[in-house]
Amino acid sequence: MIISAVRTHILEARLSQPFAYSRAWYDTRTAMVVEIETDTGLTGWGECYGPARMTAAVVQSVAPWLIGEDPLRTDYLWQMIYARLRDHGQKGVVIEGLSGIDIALWDIKGKHFGVPAYQLLGGPLRTEVQAYATGLYRRKSGDPLRYLAEEAAGYVAEGFKSVKLKVGFGVEEDAAVTRAVREAIGPDIALMVDANHAYDAVAAIYLGRMIEPYDIGWFEEPVPPEDVAGYRAVKTALSIPIAGGECEFTRFGFRDVLTSHAIDILQPDTCAAGGLTECKKIADMAEAFGVRYNPHVWGTGIAIAASLQLLAVIPAHTPVSLAPVQPILEFDRTEHPIRQALLVKPIEHTGGIVRVPEGPGLGIEIDWDALARFAVR
Repeated sequence: MIISAVRTHILEARLSQPFAYSRAWYDTRTAMVVEIETDTGLTGWGECYGPARMTAAVVQSVAPWLIGEDPLRTDYLWQMIYARLRDHGQKGVVIEGLSGIDIALWDIKGKHFGVPAYQLLGGPLRTEVQAYATGLYRRKSGDPLRYLAEEAAGYVAEGFKSVKLKVGFGVEEDAAVTRAVREAIGPDIALMVDANHAYDAVAAIYLGRMIEPYDIGWFEEPVPPEDVAGYRAVKTALSIPIAGGECEFTRFGFRDVLTSHAIDILQPDTCAAGGLTECKKIADMAEAFGVRYNPHVWGTGIAIAASLQLLAVIPAHTPVSLAPVQPILEFDRTEHPIRQALLVKPIEHTGGIVRVPEGPGLGIEIDWDALARFAVR
């Protein structure tokens, strides 16, 4: 079996209303999907996190290196691509492109052997995963103290035991909104906050101390990803666990994060940090350092499926406990017309629980009509 074709699909959909996080407004959702075909008729699907046109250019540039290669040699192909681009792409869009390729190869590998990717990654430790609801973005109109509290209460009514609030809109406003959301969801629901690196360490510590009384599960990306010293300062100053890593890449980047002891919870994105091949290695490193691993997920059903395959094999955060703390899935609840439409059978939650797909490879089937409908031409 050899690789016979590599294709990219840039997808885009307009939103019914824009929403914002701390650094930008969204009025569209995009995705970049990788399709790898073999001479035996097997096709694998992957997804790249990041700027769709840029990651597509990376994959298209790499594609000739893959034609004629054995798709089962996932480690070899990862190392080959990384080595050829090492001088120019140790982080960023090159690794995001490599991630989508790698995920598609694992999809082929699972289909070839007739098993889920998690079986080939070591076998499942769990078949379902607790999910947390990511949402609570800003809108163009209305009072965020009211509409965010109502939205959060809606997630709890759906069965979610954890929700994540976007902050980074000014310390005073963030503190007020955090309080409103906590009051809306009650004391028994986990509440995390995510600043998307909107602050410096001084402001992040100030905000953290203001919201500490609200029992915050983690403070995500309080400072820019380059500011490792800032992460360490925030972590030292607060009792809230500090999370980050969606803007870091490969085991080499996470080696430096781990040895800095600056983060309590790692959040590599499987579609950005190097794919399943690399993220399994990053997860093993995190376990060795005693650092929790909860992947960042912000994409279509392909990204969700790939993340679930990895979550199936990641050890519990407290493996020797009789009541172990398990890794959890980020489940995006914001508007994304492509996310579920792209799969023939969408990945849904039931009471905040998501089952790991059990079919071969990623365990998903692509809806070709949706692929065509959202394609950028």
